[in-house]
Amino acid sequence: MALALANTPLRVVLLESGGMTFDAKTQALYAGAEVGAPYLPLDTTRMRYLGGSTNHWGGWCRPMDDIDFEERTWMPYSGWPFGRKALEPYYARAQALCEAGPFIYDKAFKWSSDQGPTIALGDGGVITRWFQFSKMRGSVLPTHFGDRYAEDLRRVPRLSTYLHANVTRLGLDGGGAKINQLDVQTLNGKRFTLKPKYTVLAMGAVEIARLMLASNDVNPAGVGNENDLVGRFFADHPIPRDTATLVLFDGKLAPFYQNNQIIHGAIMRAGLFPSEDFRRKNAVMDSSTTIENKTELDDLGKAAVAAAAAALGVDASNATAYSLGCGMEITPDPNRRFTLDTGRDALGLPRLKLHMRLADTDFARFRQTLKELGRQLLEARTGMLRLNLKTRGQWLDGLDWGNHHMGTTRMHVDPRKGVVDANLQVHGISNLFVAGSAVYPTYSAANPTVNLLALALRLVDHLKGLPR
Repeated sequence: MALALANTPLRVVLLESGGMTFDAKTQALYAGAEVGAPYLPLDTTRMRYLGGSTNHWGGWCRPMDDIDFEERTWMPYSGWPFGRKALEPYYARAQALCEAGPFIYDKAFKWSSDQGPTIALGDGGVITRWFQFSKMRGSVLPTHFGDRYAEDLRRVPRLSTYLHANVTRLGLDGGGAKINQLDVQTLNGKRFTLKPKYTVLAMGAVEIARLMLASNDVNPAGVGNENDLVGRFFADHPIPRDTATLVLFDGKLAPFYQNNQIIHGAIMRAGLFPSEDFRRKNAVMDSSTTIENKTELDDLGKAAVAAAAAALGVDASNATAYSLGCGMEITPDPNRRFTLDTGRDALGLPRLKLHMRLADTDFARFRQTLKELGRQLLEARTGMLRLNLKTRGQWLDGLDWGNHHMGTTRMHVDPRKGVVDANLQVHGISNLFVAGSAVYPTYSAANPTVNLLALALRLVDHLKGLPR
């Protein structure tokens, strides 16, 4: 956002909690408590220095679908204030910032056949779709925004960047309708204040909620929290491992299903997704199923493959099995939330407590998508599927997370249902905005980065039109 405002008359101050590299004392500011369903330690899921979480992201990019913005009768609290068309003008710029190559995604079918065919599936609800990846440094590291854009920030004449500068309070005016001061503090005790015309919180979904809740000297509930919504609806993408075993009767699998491949100048990988039509008709959540490592079948599995192949009249002498992974969307839940805890960090701010919840129905809906994939494989006489996870305990035992924090200041036109409006302005506060996936009302299964960048660029255009 600071770079996008570079050629405007606006003077911008960028406050970064960390420095240019990792620092353990700064990172420890993230620590908090957790109750409920198992989750990751809060001080390990984000990087607190210039570039933020791009310092440890995997580079996965994918835009959201039309359905992700829709209100769905079977999904409580769904519906964005606008559709995907509102973000489409910004996706190309977001893609360029990620250095993810040409905007191809599902058009990759045109060029991918050189590396082999996509998996043959019968007509149905699961289809092959594509991820793109941020430019890789060497073989593994995608674009780190702090490294990549630090020099660009230095060249912006009306931008002042402060490192090691932690905002500790959002200072409301007496009427509670405007931010008139930001209190800033360093870990070595230096303090100063800013009096901004407009303030944008771009600190990640967890820290935004903490700062808004902790700034409670004017309104006891915190900033923008008159309806007790700040910190609620937290979400991440569960990534269950070994959800199913995929068997391909002929053993042939194009390399783009398992590993990143260069396709038409972009780094890409294919996955298996429920189509938008299938999601609407069957009331299932979004998901991205990925094909992982080869695996050995047990005797029962081998017998099942032999029996299925014989019934279908296909040769399974080269049958090969693969473990499937997944990124899942979860249902919005107001009780999956953050509250202020009793402990305090090195700056004196109250720490957070995460109340984590996961609905069994989310796992059941993903199983429905996997069953559809298995049906389509059999219909096409391509292969078969064994579902590996049945009980809640089995799902949780193999569960990882995307580190994709979303939802704590959700967007809605009605202040009784959301913290920010369609322009990402905090309801009731004229000069406070939120940027990032904290504003997501629903979550898709798409990795957030390219989508939250598009949202941020849209916010920039709105800020340009505000009174100065």
